[in-house]
Amino acid sequence: MKPKVFLEFVEIKSLIASVLPFVLGSLYAVYNYHQVHLGYLLLFFIASSLFHMATNANDNYQDFLHAPRDKANQEFLEATNVVGVNQISISQARTITFGLGGVSLLLGLWLVTQTGWPLLWMGLYSYAVGYFYAGGPKPISAGPFGEFFSGFTMGFMIFWISVYINTFDVAPITWQSTANVLISAGLAIFAISNIMLANNICDRDEDIALGRHTIVSYFGKRVMLQVFAWSYIVGYVCLMIAVWLGVLPKLSLLTLLSVIPVLKNTRQFMRKQVKRETFILAIKNASIICLTFVVCMGLGLIFD
Repeated sequence: MKPKVFLEFVEIKSLIASVLPFVLGSLYAVYNYHQVHLGYLLLFFIASSLFHMATNANDNYQDFLHAPRDKANQEFLEATNVVGVNQISISQARTITFGLGGVSLLLGLWLVTQTGWPLLWMGLYSYAVGYFYAGGPKPISAGPFGEFFSGFTMGFMIFWISVYINTFDVAPITWQSTANVLISAGLAIFAISNIMLANNICDRDEDIALGRHTIVSYFGKRVMLQVFAWSYIVGYVCLMIAVWLGVLPKLSLLTLLSVIPVLKNTRQFMRKQVKRETFILAIKNASIICLTFVVCMGLGLIFD
């Protein structure tokens, strides 16, 4: 397989959606606990990146495998899905998917032996979501909870694991500490879940044809477009609450400046929902929000 095809198959461009929560969680640990375990953190970064690629590969090959073989879906099979377009064999797809996932699993299990059992339960949840997101008889992505699981798993779990790996030896997990992490990760959670929501809004008709009953098919485009817009607002409110609680540096509030481009992109998406033209706006919003958040948190660590 050519490198270009491999990178397209694992959707390497989407890796930023897991890298940024990883960085945010690490900065959170530094701000609140003043320590970092660089070695463990690097291994987690590699493990989470490999698993993110394995999940994307699994999504692509499961979509191709389970798509109805009829004239209505011929374009999807031959001109849209990366497996069909590049004529990737099912055996190749499975080898790549389970190879990436297997290496990630081995690294994760070693980290469990070094950091403790909580990481095992966090990891089991994440791996289960990663597989059943597109696999199994009723994939998560084909139902109404895809947005929740994508936002919560990538926006919160990666953030939380990054915090845990850096603090397992100085701070026990409590309900209060978990709630603080959840609120601090809120902006990333909603920004990432909106990527999935934008995708489902754009793909509503195609999803119905493929037998997928996403949340958009239940509530309609009009309602979910409002949810899309309000999700960003709720995320920014989470940011302000976290600063008020003292678990994020005050300079993190500069992240609110990202409202300007995010509002512009959101208005454009509200006017037109075409996959090839405007879906990218949700990805841009998530990137702008999380990158600004990272920079402002970094400034907070230096100047607060």
